[in-house]
Amino acid sequence: MIKFLDLHGQYLGIKAEIDGAIGEVIRQSAFIGGEFVGRFEAAFAAYQQAPHCVGVGNGTDALEIVLEALDLPAGGEVIVPANSFIASSEAVTRAGLRVVFADVDPETYTLDPEDAARRISPGTVALVAVHLYGHPCDMARLTALARQHGLKVVEDCAQAHGAEYRGKRLGALADAGTFSFYPGKNLGAYGDGGAITTSDPALAKRCRMIANHGRLDKYNHEFEGRNSRLDGLQAAILEAKLRHLDDWIEARNRIAVAYGRALAGVAGLEVPRVRPECRHAFHLYVVRSTRRDELAAHLKARGIQSGVHYPVALPKLPAYAYLGQQEEPLFANRSDGQLLSLPIGEHLSEDDVGRVTEAIREFHGLR
Repeated sequence: MIKFLDLHGQYLGIKAEIDGAIGEVIRQSAFIGGEFVGRFEAAFAAYQQAPHCVGVGNGTDALEIVLEALDLPAGGEVIVPANSFIASSEAVTRAGLRVVFADVDPETYTLDPEDAARRISPGTVALVAVHLYGHPCDMARLTALARQHGLKVVEDCAQAHGAEYRGKRLGALADAGTFSFYPGKNLGAYGDGGAITTSDPALAKRCRMIANHGRLDKYNHEFEGRNSRLDGLQAAILEAKLRHLDDWIEARNRIAVAYGRALAGVAGLEVPRVRPECRHAFHLYVVRSTRRDELAAHLKARGIQSGVHYPVALPKLPAYAYLGQQEEPLFANRSDGQLLSLPIGEHLSEDDVGRVTEAIREFHGLR
């Protein structure tokens, strides 16, 4: 079986580092806050080239906390890409704001600046730029659009740890960036975890207080907040794994290049494209096929796991029927039944990549 993801194999490759990190947290009983969280926040901020990092409980909390900290007008409209995980839009609604879906670029699957511009109204207050699958959004155009209309921009970097736009890491290219450390991410914890990055010290302070019951000191609660903390065990694990992240991303890029070469020109199959100004993190390698389900079944029959991210475009979910965007002629609404994620990660060998591409070519009648 060629696995879609092999977290146990990854652990075995760095077992001594992980076991040592966990053991030290237990030895110090530093389970909530403390040295390990502070060390990881500093290391991750430096890695993402962001002046400030706040560890939180998960990536969804990170989005909600940032949207609250930005103090946006209640009921304001926030433009969200129509192809993403529901957390990107769910956080908007739960922050007391209104979702407006915009289409995605057919090549990168990220927020289309032209359609976003068409969606701006007097009630628009912010954009959520989701760096989907690990490919950066067109941040130059999106931030220019935001400046023109006085909007805030939140980067949803849940799938884009280590990705770059014009030589700069993501997460500090707008008002704030949010990250998930869900176990399957390129930088994944052994449970839930998340982080907020920003260049704004006041915003970082506000986010930290919201995430910690409205306080900085133990019982000095300046307002009501919430409980969303990155714990010491996860922070120590993430710090150990962070040292390997660039190598893992390079492996993903090598595999993506090999896939692209072997599958170029296969009729009926669209492979990912990378904009020249971007470093793709390739959290996912997503192809597009009008025979998606048949192709997935063919791969499964040959011992190859695949995935679907995401099977239903956000405007078509029952949760958003009230918006009435499910019938709009969006690329996202048309393509959701065509997207298939192939195995990618440092666990794959050259032979594995060859088996995957050979199986796909066989499906299309090629040898």
